[in-house]
Amino acid sequence: MVLTYRYRIKDATAGRHLLRQARAVNRVWNYCGEIHEAARRHNKSWPSGFDLIKLTSGSSKLLGLHSDTVQAVCKQFALARDAHRKRPRWRGRKSLSWIPFQAARAIRVHSDSAMFLGRRYRLWLSRPIEGDIRCGSFAQDARGRWYLNLQVEVPEDREHGTGEIGIDLGLKSLATLSTGEKIEAPRLYRKYERALAIAQRAGYKPRVRAIHAKIANCRKHFLHELSTRLVRENRRICVGNVNSGGLARTSMAKSVLDAGWSQLRSQLHYKAVRHGAEYIEVDERLTTQVCSACGACGGPKGREDLVVREWICGGCGARHDRDINSAINILVSGRNVGLLRTEIPSLQRREDVNWRCP
Repeated sequence: MVLTYRYRIKDATAGRHLLRQARAVNRVWNYCGEIHEAARRHNKSWPSGFDLIKLTSGSSKLLGLHSDTVQAVCKQFALARDAHRKRPRWRGRKSLSWIPFQAARAIRVHSDSAMFLGRRYRLWLSRPIEGDIRCGSFAQDARGRWYLNLQVEVPEDREHGTGEIGIDLGLKSLATLSTGEKIEAPRLYRKYERALAIAQRAGYKPRVRAIHAKIANCRKHFLHELSTRLVRENRRICVGNVNSGGLARTSMAKSVLDAGWSQLRSQLHYKAVRHGAEYIEVDERLTTQVCSACGACGGPKGREDLVVREWICGGCGARHDRDINSAINILVSGRNVGLLRTEIPSLQRREDVNWRCP
């Protein structure tokens, strides 16, 4: 399994050298864009990543870049263009700096430092590097801090729990588990909203960027702790596929983006793969309305019934908490998907079949 380790670079003076290389990377990227536009104007086929590499061969010494970096830029340009079926945006001064390299031979990591193009960069070694380095990049954040990102191939850890759990994602409670546990949302953006508004009205951009970074880091830390605990306790994790992108275009946009649903699902997914657990996303449609005891569909419906947090089933008389009932239904749907996956080996990938809650 391949994981990405991120380490912050200590040296303050290293930014000048990396920034010079980042400008050269932008020149290579924009050159690839010009080649693409020339091919489009002359009704020629789009140049592939291999074609762009041949056109830029021999330029690494002139630009002061490693040859692997030039090749990585060409490949990434072709991948981004093919994925969106259009030319990627030009890279200018407002673009965050980025220096990729595609092979371990481009960099040597020893203890708490890394050698790249004959220069040593000291790192804040937050975690040891365990595994084989495949590729990576240097990247700059909005505050001007530089980081080294390493893609490392690590062995899979098959230690996981024995439980099964369904997770209903929400706003007031970030995650409601089928066991009845409710994990309250930290509401980090709301916590720092007043300080952020003061800095924005004062026009102090460095302070605004620092507050945004603190919110993002606190959210990531909270979600990492939560996802790690859930994966270590359970062998099967079923999550509802709530449409966070659609809800982000409504009046609940701030709360939806502050919750970090997509980030939590992504962390659960790759951690479950590493620990040998099963991660399943199921359609959460009707999970709130269907009774988890008898299967009757008589629960609260629509946005007007969002205020209804508890309801009584008209079929069996069971009293349900809205979110816990939904989490139980998600778990039941996930079990059905898991059984079908074991019975049909060819359907091992989630995108092969559109699973829906009954």
